[in-house]
Amino acid sequence: MKIEIVRCLQDNYSYLIIDQKTNEACVVDPSEADPVINFCEKNKIKIKYILNTHHHYDHVGGNIEIKKFYNSKILGFENDKDRIPEIDILLKDQEVWKKDNFETKIFHIPGHTTGHICYHFFNEKILFTGDTLFSLGCGKIFEGTYSQMFMSLSLFKKFPLDTKIYCGHEYTLQNSKFCLQYDPQNKMLINKILEIKKNLSQGNPTLPSTIKDELDCNIFLRANDVKSFSKLRDLKDNF
Repeated sequence: MKIEIVRCLQDNYSYLIIDQKTNEACVVDPSEADPVINFCEKNKIKIKYILNTHHHYDHVGGNIEIKKFYNSKILGFENDKDRIPEIDILLKDQEVWKKDNFETKIFHIPGHTTGHICYHFFNEKILFTGDTLFSLGCGKIFEGTYSQMFMSLSLFKKFPLDTKIYCGHEYTLQNSKFCLQYDPQNKMLINKILEIKKNLSQGNPTLPSTIKDELDCNIFLRANDVKSFSKLRDLKDNF
């Protein structure tokens, strides 16, 4: 499998998971259709499945047009069946979904929204975290609770350290400023910021990150309890 990053809107990323044997693909969170379709047509890729992490428009905005263009199937969490446009396949927490050569495990990770899920392509050690876990950050709590978000983030700590993380937005540099303010002596964080700036200066995404990088550098994953996490989340909301 090959992963291609497609820039959408102002700072969103959609991801193509491409089976190089067939040139068929899944797309994760297509916020708009045109950039995704343009890339696929240029590279003769057919999108068979649309994987949504949650219902926000900047993650599902391209659903209908892509589905119509490729006759794709749309996947999302079962409890979001009324909020994800034209959903076809309802996924359950802890379910392993397998079609063609694609295989992923679903985890319900509420906090940012009540129906947020992530997709773990365990054979490839790849994790699509949507707007729950960002590189050096986490999503705002819109529908869930602090406790739910803390538990969702704690789940990520159990994944293999070399798991690659692909999240929904290019927020890494801004997130790093917050981490550095409250964790200024973290040498691993300081080194990661140098890497982030280098990637951005070359016009490259800062992603993927890894579970190890996030455990070492992401202050939200370094919080040990709900109280300290909640304080950090409030500080970040006003940063």
